[in-house]
Amino acid sequence: MRSSLEIGRRFGRNVSRALRRSMVGLPDAGFWLDLEIDAGLSEVARPQLALEPVPGLLEVLQTLGHAQGDPAVVGVLVRLSGTPEGWSKIQSLRRALENLVSRGIPVVVYAEQLDAESLLLASVATRLYLAETGRVFLVGLRADTFYLKGLLDQLDVRPEVVRIGTHKTAGESLVREQMSTEQREQVEALLEDRWVTLVGAIAKGRGLGEAAVRDRIDRGPYSGKAAIEAGLVDDCLYPDALEERLQTLTRRSGSHAPSDVELVDARIYYTARVGAAYEPLLHPGPRIAYVLAEGAIRRGEDSRGIGSESLGSLLEGLRTDPRVHGVVLRVDSPGGDALASDLLWRILTRIRDEKPLVASMGEVAASGGYYLACAADHILAEACGVTGSIGVISGKLDVAGLYKRLGIGRDAVERGARAGLLSETRGFTEDELGALRAEMSELYAAFVDRVSQGRGLTPEAVDAVAGGRVWSGLRAHSHGLVDELGGPLEALAAVRRLAGITAGESVDLDLHPRQPRVPGLRALLAVGGGVTVSRVVP
Repeated sequence: MRSSLEIGRRFGRNVSRALRRSMVGLPDAGFWLDLEIDAGLSEVARPQLALEPVPGLLEVLQTLGHAQGDPAVVGVLVRLSGTPEGWSKIQSLRRALENLVSRGIPVVVYAEQLDAESLLLASVATRLYLAETGRVFLVGLRADTFYLKGLLDQLDVRPEVVRIGTHKTAGESLVREQMSTEQREQVEALLEDRWVTLVGAIAKGRGLGEAAVRDRIDRGPYSGKAAIEAGLVDDCLYPDALEERLQTLTRRSGSHAPSDVELVDARIYYTARVGAAYEPLLHPGPRIAYVLAEGAIRRGEDSRGIGSESLGSLLEGLRTDPRVHGVVLRVDSPGGDALASDLLWRILTRIRDEKPLVASMGEVAASGGYYLACAADHILAEACGVTGSIGVISGKLDVAGLYKRLGIGRDAVERGARAGLLSETRGFTEDELGALRAEMSELYAAFVDRVSQGRGLTPEAVDAVAGGRVWSGLRAHSHGLVDELGGPLEALAAVRRLAGITAGESVDLDLHPRQPRVPGLRALLAVGGGVTVSRVVP
């Protein structure tokens, strides 16, 4: 019965793909992909009512990856209308564009204005154009944090922060007026890695020396004209002049494209070429699950973050599903509840025992986020992503003084020496602090043990890079906390390899959690949207 239902589902999906193909016509050859990237770029496509779903990072990367081998694509136009949030996304996108350029496919980037992060992405372009009155706000990198001790003192609020790990600094903004030595040390290291990456990328993309790039950064920001003179962009023009420039670039590339430039929306291209391959009805290909774990980790159900019950149920279903040949866990989380993290870790290790499990880190996979990732067979991170933070922190706010100021009285009756441990009307007693530290030390030891098991390191080796320290992906790789530098496409390639799926073999890629489907005709043209799509994963 189940087999018949599955055949029926595959048939229905194939009908949907056939409709999409028939409704979306593409030129036979000689067209440019027209791709818009904005600040709101999400991890995967976001459905929206009455409109085409907005492509996410995964769909954009797959589109660019497919275009590499498509002879009909003679160039890619990227309209950069905002800076994607997160260095990891930017690095994944830059690598995808760099691959196109290395294959001789022109990439043109047009932006109204640029900052340091967007220039990191845009500088890879064959030609980089700015709006006529645009500017390049290139002035360096800065990382700062609010410190609230002075404010809380005025309010008579007394934070009580307990940590295991010298560099577990998440709570210090409540108890300090400036960075601790430990926090400054790790922020300096993170910023230095990003600085080196930024300078090197701009130098390579714009054909400048690294010293020259550092000098240009120190002399920023730039008007459009000044940016041209500094070699940071190629020209300034209005959007309506773009096609003429593309035409010139196409001719120079030696392609046989028609004299009139033909632009194809990247969303349409994805629908017609990338996500429209047919599934065999009787002998389906291998299936890979791509699971997005995004947000804070909490116990129970959580629709806005990572819930131990909701994600756990999903993962358990993937573990027991014989059709799933491998799992990619895309983690973007600063951590959260220790128990919830451990419960999910256990389910992930059970998946790993039965089928390949690859962790792909987003912008942040730290603390509980790394706890989940260390269960995988293989971990990937971008060089400028944030990970580590192997430590434990807890605490509470003593607001007795604030209550007194506001004229609020609170009294209680207790039984048990530690019954008021979590009360906000007093601080911890020495006895309570001792008990809390003992419990947290056990959690820290368990965290170190989980990493030791997952990474094949001794507990002593893990402890040497733990202590709550935060690492860039680059440094985490050098310390053995990460196996490979890369993003979503590299993670998909890794899980294929571990699952023994041959190069070029078509797979069904399932996106999880499922997104609500967009009703009506527009749904037929949906990009991703939680539906199973059959495609060749690079």
